[in-house]
Amino acid sequence: MKNPLLLGLCSALAACSSIPDEHADIVIDNAQIIDMRTGEIAANQSLAIRDGIIIQRSNQPLSAQYQSSTFIDAKGQYVMPGLWDMHVHFGGGEKLIEENKQLLPLYLAHGVTTVRDAAADLSESVLSWREQVKQGQLVGPTIFTSGPKLEGKGSIWPGDLEVETTEEMHAAMDLLDTMNVDFIKITDSALTPELYLKAVKEVKKRGYQISGHIPFSLSVTDVSKAGLDAIEHMTYMLKAAAKNEANISAKVASKELTYRTALPIITAQFDESTAREKFTVLASNDTAVVPTLIGGKITAYLDEDNHQQDAFLNYIGKGLKATYQWRVDRANKDTPEQIIQRKARFTKTAQLLPLAQQAGVSIIAGTDAGFLNSFIYPGLSLHQELAIFTDYGLTPLQTLQSATLAGPKFLNKQKQYGALTKGKVADIILLSQNPLTDIRNTKTLSGVISHNTFYDRNALDRLKQQAKAFVANQP
Repeated sequence: MKNPLLLGLCSALAACSSIPDEHADIVIDNAQIIDMRTGEIAANQSLAIRDGIIIQRSNQPLSAQYQSSTFIDAKGQYVMPGLWDMHVHFGGGEKLIEENKQLLPLYLAHGVTTVRDAAADLSESVLSWREQVKQGQLVGPTIFTSGPKLEGKGSIWPGDLEVETTEEMHAAMDLLDTMNVDFIKITDSALTPELYLKAVKEVKKRGYQISGHIPFSLSVTDVSKAGLDAIEHMTYMLKAAAKNEANISAKVASKELTYRTALPIITAQFDESTAREKFTVLASNDTAVVPTLIGGKITAYLDEDNHQQDAFLNYIGKGLKATYQWRVDRANKDTPEQIIQRKARFTKTAQLLPLAQQAGVSIIAGTDAGFLNSFIYPGLSLHQELAIFTDYGLTPLQTLQSATLAGPKFLNKQKQYGALTKGKVADIILLSQNPLTDIRNTKTLSGVISHNTFYDRNALDRLKQQAKAFVANQP
């Protein structure tokens, strides 16, 4: 006969052995995880997260192995890395610091877990927010920033480091070194072409990634060969695709043409074989492009939609909304012929997407959201940008890659981001519908994990409500 005391002890030990003896902050079971590289979907996946890092992935429920403070049953959900918006702005002067800060939770509320600040006049604040978010003291996406960008004397943009000599250029870069910026941005409203090229080469010597606008007086491929890592805005790709680009550059250099007067010419001079040839050169130099097409679309069609009834305006502070007006006023001065031209230019520019993709150019998702850029809304605009990508020929997977893999690649952060595997940062979004069948399903957001915190649908809605309340209570 079996000893009843022994049977009781064995039963107790068995019960004890079923209690999880490891700790995780967050455990997800029953997830359908999307592989960003292949588009394959792995069913019945589990993740354990500790201190914001994935510590285990399994095809067995990890809730049986780990005690956790947050458990997520992701049954029926599509789970993938968080989205990156690689071109945003925080600016408008010191009076608008708080309005800009209030935008941060809106990114998370729309599944954007990382943003790249592409320069303005609030660099000191942005650098502070970058650290506060990192330390969990501020709710918002992970921030990478260029700090103030390089420009010439008398730049049209606020907050620049304005230089007109090689010595001043080196001093500006020394300052950026002390600010511990994540990359360097350069633009061309007042910077001479010669100093622009010198600056690009010097930035590369110092080991930074550099992105920017390109002087219309220079060839796009020449700037790529000098070391520019990313072209901000697809319009410059349209210039590269013009069969008479060299002639246009010469006329801009001689002041016979301006940026604005050259635009309809480059649209008319588009040549597909030239585009493919030039884009192959860019790809061989590892020069990426951040298309920022949503802004071009909004401006192109302002005569049909003035956006005055947009619900998202309720989330934008009064001061920031006021910065939208200059682009609106400029667009309203366009003649009927110019309105036709700007619509044609948007369409032609968007049609470059598959040509760039086929040539091997890395396409990086970014929006230009923030101050000055009319009706490009933080968070929401990235989903609109991604929809444009598929509307004009990219596959949903290619489009998702532009918002999850291309950003980490540009910033040399591939080891930390881009996949939901052990050791990666646990920036995660949960979707109720498959974004690989329709990219607009990125908007079916049911949850976000950022900085070791899980925001369910109710929590995401509260982030929006808080932003709306801030605006409503402005004096």
